[in-house]
Amino acid sequence: MNKPALIFDAAAPLTSSDRPGTPQTAGVPSASCQVEIVVPVKDEETDLAPSIRRLHAYLSGGFPLTWHITIADNGSRDRTWDIARGLTAELSRVSAVRLAQPGRGRALRSIWSHSDSEVLAYMDVDLSTDLNALLPLVAPLLSGHSDLAIGTRLAPGARVVRGTKRELISRCYNVLIRALLRNRFTDAQCGFKAARAEVARDLLPTVSNEEWFFDTELLVRAERSGMRIHEVPVDWVDDLDSRVDVLRTALEDLRGVCRLLSEFALGRGRDRNQSVAGHPMAGTQLARFASIGVISTVVDLGLFLLLRPVLGPMGANAVALALCSIANMVANGRITFSDRAPFRRWDQLLGGLAVFATSLVLTSLALLAVAGIGETSVTSDLIAIVVANGAAALVRFVLLRAWVFRKNRHPLGHR
Repeated sequence: MNKPALIFDAAAPLTSSDRPGTPQTAGVPSASCQVEIVVPVKDEETDLAPSIRRLHAYLSGGFPLTWHITIADNGSRDRTWDIARGLTAELSRVSAVRLAQPGRGRALRSIWSHSDSEVLAYMDVDLSTDLNALLPLVAPLLSGHSDLAIGTRLAPGARVVRGTKRELISRCYNVLIRALLRNRFTDAQCGFKAARAEVARDLLPTVSNEEWFFDTELLVRAERSGMRIHEVPVDWVDDLDSRVDVLRTALEDLRGVCRLLSEFALGRGRDRNQSVAGHPMAGTQLARFASIGVISTVVDLGLFLLLRPVLGPMGANAVALALCSIANMVANGRITFSDRAPFRRWDQLLGGLAVFATSLVLTSLALLAVAGIGETSVTSDLIAIVVANGAAALVRFVLLRAWVFRKNRHPLGHR
């Protein structure tokens, strides 16, 4: 998809193009500098001004590189754009771009694609990451030591203050993608990343996602291309007023993981037909398994919502999971492992029960953990089920492949 060119008018910094589809701009855009820092925002009228002033003061107070700040407003409906325009008039080396459509990935793609800076960085507007990590983040890129750099909250040396729920979700997500996509970086979601400009220009056309999964896809594709990713342990404090829809983001991330698995299994990535589990064609099987799993999880959540008022969280989870597990294993038997008559043997039946029991235990523990920290809302229960199902997915795949359908490891057409 072709992106509209960014049009800046340095002579009239608070005006913008009126042509449909063209991003609105304010302030003098970045000239060639060493680091351009993009701050994506959507409906951030409360946090925008204090955060940008704080970032500007930090950079002006002795940051040893040339720099520019670009505010990327993607689809705000409040006063965010007016505040951004005011900041460009108030502060030097600050500009703003307004995109009609939301999406952090879309905003970063638009700015990074047209920047003349040597290093392109971004950070979340809440400035949860300690700004003292900025120089260690970009220095290896300017020296040529690395191609991309990320802040990580999950490596030794990081100091993190955040709630139990977000900590659990973050760790489960990173464990899941490392198990399925075999990446080596530790923290895909920390909003504190940078890339050398030429590297970003090479990678951006390969990245499909325009929203939250953009980060993960960018890093996975970079690593599979042999690029060097530098990790910086950061001090990070959770923003209690975060605008992120955790459930929606988690579901989007799971869809993104399934898409990449399917793409790589079909040979569009570097490891064509390479086994993820160490066996021929496991990659293809895993892609099919993941697709069935996403559909099964959506149906499971729907049944849970219907049954929860009647049976309570634990009962609704058990009944919904039992129904979905039967359908899931039949579908995996027929589609993933090419077994046209699953559960015709006792060992298959016992294996299927073990798979169900594993999923039931993990989801029940997740619901108990949520209740234990005082979260009793429907949203919290749904998040717990999604995270637990994600954590159980790899175990389920291994059990199905190694036990239930071990005689049918090769999909049809690949025996």
